[in-house]
Amino acid sequence: MPVAGDPLESATFANEVSSGDTFVHLTGTSHPAPWKGRQLEAVDGRSFEESLAVARHQRVGHFIYLSVAHPAPIMRSYIEMRRRCEGRLVLSGLPVSILRPWYVLGEGHWWPYLLLPLYAAAERFGKLREGALRLGLVTKHEMVAALVWAVENPPISIQTLPVPQIRAVGGLNQPGGQPSTRSGPSEGLSASEYQMVERRFRQGERRIH
Repeated sequence: MPVAGDPLESATFANEVSSGDTFVHLTGTSHPAPWKGRQLEAVDGRSFEESLAVARHQRVGHFIYLSVAHPAPIMRSYIEMRRRCEGRLVLSGLPVSILRPWYVLGEGHWWPYLLLPLYAAAERFGKLREGALRLGLVTKHEMVAALVWAVENPPISIQTLPVPQIRAVGGLNQPGGQPSTRSGPSEGLSASEYQMVERRFRQGERRIH
């Protein structure tokens, strides 16, 4: 059931959050850019602080935060703000999942598809591979699947999902449960790490309050 509230004012939604809930924070500035520093702080930063305050007070069971891949050579103010929020979560004492995509392909975001051949080449070149994987592109389907996986698989303490793990989880959510052609050990996960992701993804669904 949808709940009306202002993400910048915790008093408008605090009563809708209960102990043991999963809190997913997705509020942010659309099309973030270096010149939107004040807006990033006013929207992304403040909404996070309001949400974290409520989550800690109500003792939620799991806090999911959509961050950004880092380090990166651009968008420094945006990345620093997100890293600061990550640090606050680490110190919060809550079970936390942090997702770190770089750019999500989908409606209104088609032009980066032109960069896929360059990414493919960079991922096969030793010196560029790590950066190409960390700052890789993910699809909207992979992003949604990773969020669902995070909801269904809360950690005891803290877990992070950078781009390779987001792709792997998204691939496992394909029809038939088969990894997509862009997912798997070749995307930066070792075979054992990939099998761990697959086992956890196939665990029974957990009830979310």
